Amino acid sequence: MSDAGGDFSLLAAPGPPAEAGTRAGHRHFRVDAFNLAALLGDTVLALAGLLIGFWLRFRSGWMPTRWISVGTDPFRVNLDDYYRLIAIGVVFLIATFMYLRLYVARNLLSIRRVAFVVLKGTSFWLFAYLGLSEALKFEPSISRGYVLCSFVSVLVVFGIWRSIFHSFTRTSALAEGLRQQIVFVGWNSETRRMVQALLEDGTQPYRVTGCVPSPSGRYQDEPPPHIHRLGAYEKLSALIRLYRVDVIVLADLDADMEQVVELSNFCEMEMIQFKVIPSYFQILVSGLQLETISDVPIMGVSELPLDRLPNRILKRVVDIVGSVVGLMLSVPVIVIAGAIVYWQSPGPVFYRQVRTGRNGRNFEIIKIRSMGLDAEKSGAQWATKNDLRRLRIGAFLREWNLDEMPQFWNVLTGEMSLVGPRPERPELIANFKHQVPHYNARHSCKPGITGWAQVNGLRGDTSLVERVRFDLWYLENWSLWLDLQIMLQTFFKRDNAY
Repeated sequence: MSDAGGDFSLLAAPGPPAEAGTRAGHRHFRVDAFNLAALLGDTVLALAGLLIGFWLRFRSGWMPTRWISVGTDPFRVNLDDYYRLIAIGVVFLIATFMYLRLYVARNLLSIRRVAFVVLKGTSFWLFAYLGLSEALKFEPSISRGYVLCSFVSVLVVFGIWRSIFHSFTRTSALAEGLRQQIVFVGWNSETRRMVQALLEDGTQPYRVTGCVPSPSGRYQDEPPPHIHRLGAYEKLSALIRLYRVDVIVLADLDADMEQVVELSNFCEMEMIQFKVIPSYFQILVSGLQLETISDVPIMGVSELPLDRLPNRILKRVVDIVGSVVGLMLSVPVIVIAGAIVYWQSPGPVFYRQVRTGRNGRNFEIIKIRSMGLDAEKSGAQWATKNDLRRLRIGAFLREWNLDEMPQFWNVLTGEMSLVGPRPERPELIANFKHQVPHYNARHSCKPGITGWAQVNGLRGDTSLVERVRFDLWYLENWSLWLDLQIMLQTFFKRDNAY
């Protein structure tokens, strides 16, 4: 598409406002219709899953007698005795999905996000449903075997149903009809990063229409050639009708407050979503909350999830259990790998190095040595691809994270966590904290053996700015489920592991 360059005559004549509003309304209607279809389908399949669970538990004969709950005779349990429990189970399961925001536009095109929410919600339902039945004293008392069978059957039927539904919504015509049109006002590095992410992720419910200059009539950075420059900022009213825009994103905070308010009011009048890229406040933005001091409203950074004592206790319990299990399972690997390391390079098998942990406290990290004894005779430096300092087994150990196994001891002693930002050396941090904005903010939690940045390929000789951005996102969005997801991904994602 050509650059209109501010000359609106180069563009097709805009349709009337009513047409633009109607087309935008149709898009929202389609999103609501598909989400409603997903909700109705989930309800039917939840019922089917619980009925299949009933058959598996009480009619199939597949479950051994020893699994039967005390006082429950499977041959005397009728469906009539369980229909109220099944109805409550369906309502509870769907309510859980709704609470976890399964039925929102951004999940329509992403089978991965849907699968994660379904697994998370169903796992919560497994325990909460049993707890609810105990608290309310259902008659007959619910069978634990039935709930377990239902958990498995619900996951299976949802996997099949949602795969079919997703393949239908991902067809090109439907997917384009569900995506919202985005126009950027201004352009900067954050805009470029956001657009790149949108273009690479086909599951996002957005389509980049183009950009216009900021209210001052300029761009902070030049937009790339593939981004359509729609015209002058003064033509914005006509442009949103022509391109049927759904979302306007302000990417230039150099604009005067009066201009920002004017743009926000304009979007409100035109029923367009207004969003801002916080170019000058990139750290912990999602933690901003409205507070009051002496009845005066202020915006401030609220506490992060890991600032809360219950969350830290929960994470520590998982760390202790995980590190004990990890040490037990890793002993044979450490022995074998250590023997090969010693054979290839006689000397200490373990490598100890000072790293910086939570709140800037230093500790000694323990690793299986993967490089020669003189690897850092020239000083501290990062490993690079095809690093000549590595032992022959070193590449294998680093790719599969086997050199990290002794760090389970660091986790057990409380110096590290299973999941968290990667700990760095104090001498490197001395420079990083001045060169990379917000670098030291990542030290507000314990460093981890693995982390969100690592599973996204940001380790080794990669961008520090991107690594910090991913670490800060982890701090803002921490949950036990996120930690479990990262630990699972560690076994499959080995990008830049050298």
